[in-house]
Amino acid sequence: EVTEGVGGGTSNIQPAMLSGQFDIYPEYTGTAWSAVLKRTDTYDESLFNELSQAYKEKYNFEWVGMYGFNNTYGIGVRNEIAQSYGVKTYSDLARIAPSLTLGGEYDFFGRQDGYSGLQRVYGMDFKDTKDMDIGLKYQAIESGHVDAMPIFTTDGQLSHASIVVLEDDKHLYPSYVCGNVVRIDVLKKHPELESVLLKLTNTITDQDMSYMNYEVESEGQKPHD
Repeated sequence: EVTEGVGGGTSNIQPAMLSGQFDIYPEYTGTAWSAVLKRTDTYDESLFNELSQAYKEKYNFEWVGMYGFNNTYGIGVRNEIAQSYGVKTYSDLARIAPSLTLGGEYDFFGRQDGYSGLQRVYGMDFKDTKDMDIGLKYQAIESGHVDAMPIFTTDGQLSHASIVVLEDDKHLYPSYVCGNVVRIDVLKKHPELESVLLKLTNTITDQDMSYMNYEVESEGQKPHD
């Protein structure tokens, strides 16, 4: 039985896993760290063993089969800017930010890990900032109305955009790698399940996920296909 589109995501799926209503679901490591374990420090994958151990001890859940893609925040710049200035990292961008325009959805300029995070960690101050509708931001950067903008690393439109995603070299944003969370009771009852799920390890890259998102969002493909 597959239940799709659970409202509230993790906040409702986690209790349903505990009650046995669900047996398995895909989760993001960074979400598990902050929303489930209530940790306030920034998550990166060096903490995965600690995360995994806490899930076993607190919930009797196991992480099995990490798909490989990381759906985290990123900053993208127009191709020509990346090429002209040799920009590859956020630190590179900070050096030329005073001559550029940053676009972003309204809440990006209010969140601690948004623009204020870039300023705090990288000293990044842009010449101008623009609030944009999230659905129009790729058009805005393609047309040159903005030079840089926040993205999600698996955005569908990334696969067809003339944008370079920069490296977060000081690790401002947490890692959100996707993997399966499974009730250990289920793994004991069906021991063959673990080897099947492990076959999924590193099968989907950020680029793969971006492409598939584009096919569904923009080309009308079915997620199942």
